Amino acid sequence: MGMPVTARVRDPAFDPAALDPAFAWLERVDALFSTYRPGSEIRRIDAGTLALADADPLVRGVLARCEALRRATAGAFDARAGGRLDPSGYVKGWALERAAALTGARELCLDGGGDLVLRGGPWRVGIRHPLRRDRLCSVLEVAGGAVATSATYERGQHILDPRTGRPPRGVLSVTVTGPELATADAYATAAFAMGAAGPAWTASLGGYEAMTVLEDGRVLSTSGYRGRPPLAARAAAA
Repeated sequence: MGMPVTARVRDPAFDPAALDPAFAWLERVDALFSTYRPGSEIRRIDAGTLALADADPLVRGVLARCEALRRATAGAFDARAGGRLDPSGYVKGWALERAAALTGARELCLDGGGDLVLRGGPWRVGIRHPLRRDRLCSVLEVAGGAVATSATYERGQHILDPRTGRPPRGVLSVTVTGPELATADAYATAAFAMGAAGPAWTASLGGYEAMTVLEDGRVLSTSGYRGRPPLAARAAAA
């Protein structure tokens, strides 16, 4: 999936071999959903050489969920943003959730490119500063659940607003926490694509909380976001 995946288990009796099914699952997901492998089902659907009705049930289910999220975000999350089929903004979290379940671990931090599935805990999670690699902009204590961040610091300006086809303006990063990583990741992507309008939208989400760092240095969070300490105004742009 174009990212490192690491697992940390806090249980001295845990058998590392129990991770093998989880990583085998991630390899299967990559084979089905990769936007880089010419033979993946996503590439073949996008090219018109595979009908959706003939695709693997996992692929059909994911694309149906992506369509539901497109409607729920008024188009800010779209698996066809940029003009080609790319459900990665949902698939990563969805795949990691299943991988975490396959490990059977009760005290687990599964990290996929900085997005986390957490079991047990509490786990102390640092949210990276969007402009400075050596600083954090928030620290969370999470006892089970998920943390997803959308920003430009790993892959550059790769998130477009599907409604305009252009990069969003006014936002540096969006972090979303909640019970399920796939939805949290999609919500973070959508809120980032909304730019400066994202914080108002995240305030309306049920069961999920968010923190947004804006280009002008403001840090806005929903009422239930428990990260400490958020950056003071202007610190994000320092």
